[in-house]
Order: sequence, then structure tokens, then C-alpha cells
Amino acid sequence: MPLVLLVEDDATVRGALTHALSDAGHAVQSVATGLAALQEITANRPDLVVLDLGLPDIDGITALRMVRAVCDVPVIVATARRAEHDVIRLLNAGADDYLSKPFSSAHLAARIAAVLRRGRVLPGGPRSSPPIDIGGLHIDPDRRAAELDGRQLRLTRREFDLLAYLAARAGRVVGRRELVTEIWQQPHAGTDQTLDVHVSWLRRKLGETAAAPRFLHTVRGVGIMLVAPE
Repeated sequence: MPLVLLVEDDATVRGALTHALSDAGHAVQSVATGLAALQEITANRPDLVVLDLGLPDIDGITALRMVRAVCDVPVIVATARRAEHDVIRLLNAGADDYLSKPFSSAHLAARIAAVLRRGRVLPGGPRSSPPIDIGGLHIDPDRRAAELDGRQLRLTRREFDLLAYLAARAGRVVGRRELVTEIWQQPHAGTDQTLDVHVSWLRRKLGETAAAPRFLHTVRGVGIMLVAPE
């Protein structure tokens, strides 16, 4: 049973979401402050964190960055902020997904299920996807590990998912809509800037730029193609 840590300072909302997520089959631990969340994450390592940004002790963005400093647990941010620059700040700080308030408990449960599916690893199980080698890039989908020229890449969950998806389709232009739908498992996953931001981060870690791509080539108006460097 996945353990979900719910970080919400409103007692009424916290109680309602705890009940709904428990009914959805999750073990739920709830706290009301950012510092309590960090203590809980360190002590019990939940499978996923739902983080409200309006916390009474520390700013939610700061709390998110502190979580990212100690572990790579998936984080879904609950926020009333809808502006594009606020969404980009959340993604830059390490959010795996976000929900704009108000939202239903059913919507939250569906997002949690999607994020957990993306990050599911079965240690010791049969190998389902063979490693991929392209140029100096080595990707092991089952271990969720990637190396470039023998150096391990430190990728977020979404960055790895995006890289592995493109690598498995190397040499083919993958449409933007397909990437948004398959990687984020949403018809419109936070609008197109979500994809653009993650591609930009991935380029940086691969040592390339949009103007001088090594692996990731953008086909304007169509999508992205991963190819081996010449």
C-alpha cells in the first residue's frame, strides 16, 4: 500500500483529503507544516508527497527545494497560483506534478495514481526493457539510470521519463502532443511550457543547447527527435 504524505495546514481540507485518499487505497500520513513534512520524509520515506504551498511556517517553494535536497520522492504541489511564471518556478524547484485549487479528491487521487505508475520499479523482477545505447548515452529503463560518456546523469523523474521515451524512439520525430500525453499521462499536462521547461533542463544536463543540439533535435511545429551525434 503506497504511503502518501499530505502536507496541508487547513485541518478541514486535511481531514477530507486524508479520508478520500485512504478510501482510494493509500496509507496516508498528514502534517500541517513544512518542517514537520521534512521530518516525516526523513524518518519514513513516503512513496509520494502532496504539498500545499500555503504553509504557515515556510514558503511552499522553499519547502519543495528542501525536500529535493534530501530525496527524490515524487511531489505533487497543490497551489492557487496559476500564472505561467509560477508554474515554471514550481517545475524548476522540483515538482513532479501540480494541481490548481480548487480540485476534487478524485482528481488528486487520479494524479497520484499516474505519478506512482510512472515511477514504479520492480526490483528483482524480470527485465521488461533492455538498455539503450545511443552515441555516448546509456539508458537503463528498468533501473531508471542514465549515463553520458560514462558519467551518471542526475535526472529528475520527469527528465528520465522524457529521455527514455525519446531514446526508445530514436530517429523518429515524436510529436509534442504525444510527449505531453505519454509522459505526463494527461491530455494537456500543464500546457506546453511544461514540456519546454523539461526539454531545456534535459539539454543542459546532456551538455547541449537548442542552438547546438547533440542528441535532442527540435523540429519546429512538429516535435522532438533524439539522434546519435555525428
